[in-house]
Amino acid sequence: MREIFESTIERLLADTVTPELLRSSETGLWPAALWAALEDSGFAVAAAPEHLGGAGASWADLFVVVRAAGKHNLPVPLAETLLANWLLGRCGLEAINAPLGLAASPVLTLLNGRVSGTLAEVPWGRDVQQVLAITAGLKPQAVLLNTGDAQIELSMNTAGEPRDTLRFEAAVPAATAALPAGLNADALLYGAAMLRSAQIAGALHAALEDTTRYATERVQFGKAIGSFQAIQHQIAVLAEHTIAANMAAEAAFAESDLSEAAGLGLASLQIAVAKVSSAEAASLAAGIAHGVHGAIGFTHEYALNHATRRLWSWRSEYGNATVWSQRIGRAVCQSGAAALWPALTAGVMHLESVATHATEGDLA
Repeated sequence: MREIFESTIERLLADTVTPELLRSSETGLWPAALWAALEDSGFAVAAAPEHLGGAGASWADLFVVVRAAGKHNLPVPLAETLLANWLLGRCGLEAINAPLGLAASPVLTLLNGRVSGTLAEVPWGRDVQQVLAITAGLKPQAVLLNTGDAQIELSMNTAGEPRDTLRFEAAVPAATAALPAGLNADALLYGAAMLRSAQIAGALHAALEDTTRYATERVQFGKAIGSFQAIQHQIAVLAEHTIAANMAAEAAFAESDLSEAAGLGLASLQIAVAKVSSAEAASLAAGIAHGVHGAIGFTHEYALNHATRRLWSWRSEYGNATVWSQRIGRAVCQSGAAALWPALTAGVMHLESVATHATEGDLA
């Protein structure tokens, strides 16, 4: 299934996500034809069980889909919709083959069947009809909310992607469900961080390809700049970090399948490591890519900026490298030295809630 997913999504996005489409999306235009093609492909519901309208795909299979979304700078919330439908399926709710919003760190309360609170920086909050979140409290609930019931404050990230704030006051949810065993109030945060690590891996591949191609074509002092040792060294470093981030992200997806099968939810340790690795690689890679390209890399018409502006944005979304590094560090310290090696070899380590030590802004 993974090979079919990869070849299909790569063809679809290569044909439809053009520079013109990306530029028009940044002006606020919703790419309806692109989303219609994704709906027809079935990718939006692929993570949901078959009996609930999905394809029952594993996270290991879906890694290539999310990575391709990052590589092609996909200007619609396909990754977020995948995760939302995964949680809907885990809660026994039907998959929704439409763009869905996602609030990984909401401030919500559910009282007498009505929801109040704030969802900060919801991807494409202005364009989706529904958004999925998890309420606070001793018994957190998954709630599907209609965005028509919200006051929406428009905003964008550095890449020009909508990141809107939605405020609800005594709104009646479209659906509610208790979280299944193994999942807690951080489930969407872990899942979203995992998604961003794969999208960063895809954007890193795009930046590496653009930089390598430019270095072979750009001639200075009578020869391609890629023949100079200093440039070769920089591209080699960029390649190393691209592969490292890719491997960390892929491991998080694969281990999450195993962790879910064991009833433990998503693989928290591997997701934290992947987010740290990808965030650090994003910062370094963007600098190298623009350093090799020089001034042309910053022009809006040139393709490189679409990847690097997303790298700068995604590295801090759903917890930056500092937040996740601190979580890993606290878990190691609390477990003690004797437990470190067994935890690493088993790939299992308990990470406490991000909300305990981080502010809402840290988790944007």
